[in-house]
Amino acid sequence: MSRPSPRVALLTYSTRPRGGVVHTLALAEALARAGAEVDVWTLARGGDATFFRPVDPAVGVRAVPFEAEEGEEVGARIVRSIEELRRAFARHRGSYDVVHAQDCISANAALPCVRTVHHLDTFTTPELAACHERALVAPQARICVSAAVATEVRDGWGLSPTVIPNGVDAARFAAGADDLVGRRRWADLLGPYVLALGGIEPRKASLDLLEAFALLRREHPGLRLVLGGGETLFDYRAYRARFDARAAELGVEPLVLGTLTEDELPSLVAQASVLAMVSVKEGFGLAAMEALAAGVPVVARDLPVLREVLGDTVSYGADVPGISDALAAVLADPPDPAAGRRLAASYTWDAAAAAHLDFYAGLARTPHPTR
Repeated sequence: MSRPSPRVALLTYSTRPRGGVVHTLALAEALARAGAEVDVWTLARGGDATFFRPVDPAVGVRAVPFEAEEGEEVGARIVRSIEELRRAFARHRGSYDVVHAQDCISANAALPCVRTVHHLDTFTTPELAACHERALVAPQARICVSAAVATEVRDGWGLSPTVIPNGVDAARFAAGADDLVGRRRWADLLGPYVLALGGIEPRKASLDLLEAFALLRREHPGLRLVLGGGETLFDYRAYRARFDARAAELGVEPLVLGTLTEDELPSLVAQASVLAMVSVKEGFGLAAMEALAAGVPVVARDLPVLREVLGDTVSYGADVPGISDALAAVLADPPDPAAGRRLAASYTWDAAAAAHLDFYAGLARTPHPTR
C-alpha cells in the first residue's frame, strides 16, 4: 500500500544563492518528483520575488515582500523579517501536512516546525543569538546534513537530530568541465586562479584564506584569488573592511565576483586551479563536492564535518601555513579527479528526498517533539 503524498511547505530566508537556499530548491524539486505537493516560502527583498534560478513548475513559490528600511540595524531587520514571514505564512499553514524550515529566520517564523540545522553559528547581535537558539530548541524535530553537526547539537543541547545528507547536482558540474567556451571565457578573464565561494564573512574564514594566498603567491606570482557568491541578510561590513585593509597591506588584489548566475557557476568552478573551502564552520561542504564533480582539486579546513563528508578526496590544512602548503601541493601535483567525481555522484537529491519522505511519515506517527 503506497503512502499518501504529503503537502510540504519548505521555508527559506532569501531568493539569492546561499547554500541553504540552494538546498531548499533542490530538495523541493526532488520531493515534487517523488510525488509530494511542495511550496517554497521565502522572503523577497527589494521586490526580488524570483529565485536566482528557474524553479521546476511542479514546485509552488510563495515570495513574501520584504523591503529594507534605511538606517535599520541588523537586529531590528532580523526581527522584522521573522514577523513579516510569520504573518504571511500563518494564513496558509493549515494547508500543509509538513512545515519544514531551513534556517533560523524561517524557523522562528514557522514554529512549530521541522528544522534542518545546516551548521551551527555564533552571533554577537542579541536578536540573532536569540533567533539561533530558538531555532534549535523550539522545533518539533530536527534534521542535520552531517553526523558531525548532529553530534554538536546533541552535545550542546541534548537533542537528537536525524542525519540526512545533502544531494549534489554532480551532472551539472561535470558538464561545466566540458563547457569549453565557458571555461575559455574565465581563463581569458582571470588567468589561473584559486576560487572560494560563499562571500567574505567570518564563518568562511576569508581573512585566513587571504593570508594563505599571500604566502602561496610568493611561488605563484601569476595566480589570482577569486571569490564568488555571498548574498546574506547579516551585516559583515566590519569584517569586509578588515579584509580589504589586509589585502591592501599584503599587496593582494582579490577579484570579488559577487552573485553569479546559474549558467556561469559550473564553468567558473571547472576552470579553477583549485577550490579553497577554509571555513571554520560547515554543515556538509556542498561547494567542495561540486568542485569534485567538476574534477577540480579541493583544499579544505581540517574540520570533523569535512573529514566525514569529503574523506580522502581532498587535501586539508588546519591553519594558515597548512592551508597555503596544501594549496601549493595540489597546484604542483594535482590529484587524480576520479575518486572525487565518484564521491560527488554518490550523493543524489532523489535519495535525500526519499529519506525526507520517510522522516515526514515518521513525524505523522510521532506527534510529540523529539529530544
